[in-house]
Amino acid sequence: MQNQNQPIAKEGYPFIALFGFVTLVFALLSWSFFALILLALTLFSVYFFRNPERNIPEGEKLVVAPADGKVIFVGEVQEDRYFQDRVTKVSIFMNVFNVHVNRIPCDGKVVEKYYQKGAFVNASLDKAATCNEQAGLLLETPAGQRILFVQIAGLVARRIVTYPVIGDLLQRGMRYGLIRFGSRVDVYFPHGSEVLVTLGAQTIAGETVLGTLP
Repeated sequence: MQNQNQPIAKEGYPFIALFGFVTLVFALLSWSFFALILLALTLFSVYFFRNPERNIPEGEKLVVAPADGKVIFVGEVQEDRYFQDRVTKVSIFMNVFNVHVNRIPCDGKVVEKYYQKGAFVNASLDKAATCNEQAGLLLETPAGQRILFVQIAGLVARRIVTYPVIGDLLQRGMRYGLIRFGSRVDVYFPHGSEVLVTLGAQTIAGETVLGTLP
C-alpha cells in the first residue's frame, strides 16, 4: 500500500517539482514578483500533500474517520448499490487546507470496489453523493459486517486515487488513497451501529472515532 510512511504523498511530487522548477527559473531571471508567487504555490503544494502520522485508537468495533474535515451530514439514507436498505451515513467535507490523504475506517477485507465518472459540483451539496465522480470500497469486517465508504470529488477536485483492490486485507488507520483539491468522504454504517459524531464536528483521519459497529 502506497504512502504509508512518506511525509509527503507521492502524488504531490510532480506539482512540487514543477512549481519549484519554475520558481527557480523566475528567480534566475530576476523576476522577483513571479518567483514569489511560484514559491508560494510550491510551499502550498508541500502543505497540501502532507501525510502526517496519526495515533490510531484500539478497539475491535471502532470506526474512525477516513478523512480530515468537517461532518456535514449525519442521518439515515437509502443506499441501493450494496445495502438496498436505509442505513446511517456520515459525510465529511474536506476543504483545500485539510490533509487529503484518506484512511481506512476499520479492519476488514475489500469485497467490492467501484468507480463512477460524474460531475464536479460542490462536494458539500447533497446531490454530490449521486452525480459527482466517486470511488467506493465495501469492506467486510472479521465479524462479517459490511461497511461502505466513498470518496467523492468536489468542485475543483479532478482526480480520485484509491489504492486497495478486491481481496486486500486492510487495517484501521491505513492510508488508502486521496482526492486532489477539495472533496468529501461518505461512510455508510451497517444496521445496529452506534454513530458517535455530530453535525459540525471536526474530524482527524485515523484518529476521530465516528462510531462503533454492532
